[in-house]
Amino acid sequence: MRLAIIGQSAFGQAVLERLLTVGYDVVGVFAAPDGRRGQEPLAEAAREMDVPVWQFDRMRDAECVATFRALNADLCVMAYVTDIVPMEVINDPALGTIQYHPSLLPRHRGPSSINWAIINGDARTGLTIFWPDAGLDTGPILLQREVEIGPNDTVGSLYFDHLFPMGVDALAESVALAQSGDAPRIPQDESLATYESWCGRVESEIDWSRPTTEPHNLIRGCDPQPGAWTTWHGERLSLYGSRVSKSQDEGAVPGTVLGVDGSGMAVRTGDGVASVARVRVGRGGKVAAAESGVGVGEVLGV
Repeated sequence: MRLAIIGQSAFGQAVLERLLTVGYDVVGVFAAPDGRRGQEPLAEAAREMDVPVWQFDRMRDAECVATFRALNADLCVMAYVTDIVPMEVINDPALGTIQYHPSLLPRHRGPSSINWAIINGDARTGLTIFWPDAGLDTGPILLQREVEIGPNDTVGSLYFDHLFPMGVDALAESVALAQSGDAPRIPQDESLATYESWCGRVESEIDWSRPTTEPHNLIRGCDPQPGAWTTWHGERLSLYGSRVSKSQDEGAVPGTVLGVDGSGMAVRTGDGVASVARVRVGRGGKVAAAESGVGVGEVLGV
């Protein structure tokens, strides 16, 4: 079976390596352009494995569409795609196109699905392999896998410990199902659908007056990116490694730093205390909270 892969980053690379190891004929890879930090991992891996690779700025470009169609792929595998892929590409392979999405569709459609599952306090999330259509994450479902969200999970731990390796396995399984002709196409239940856009600067600002679970979920739901933040002496202070603390100080106003030690920085919330292990001041690097210079009694977010 002739496969084409559209993707990027370490996840796209891992998918390419798995499908080649299984023995599929990957006839072409469409990777994101190289970034400021060097070569794009999927593109670099494809070159090392002698797989034809292209890095168009946009999948919608006419040259890109023509190049893809000339491959005569049987199936297209979309492994971590943030660009808009035109239907001319999606519908071209004989068996269609399958796509990975890190949520239990139709819940958390959109580009920051892992972030929002944690921020919203979901107890479980997972991944979906689906058949993309003209909508945004709206196509029929091929398969899903669930995972529990632990009380201190972050975007990083949830993705790298669970959704990344599970996703590589699920895409390999889905390719086999598509080849066999037994791949399901289960319509999504629109009554259960939710959509959230990017989790960015505006969405990641902390309101210390809210109940403890909300700042806690926001901090871990933005860890490592984009970084939940507050202000300190007029500078942006990003926070990482949140825990719900048992300490209390009902007399302090929300945002008050109640303590700073080797275990972290305790901050008063609307009904309790949240503790963070690491911080970043402005554009600086991440440091232990005790090394940040933030002092006991200072009020954050004012």
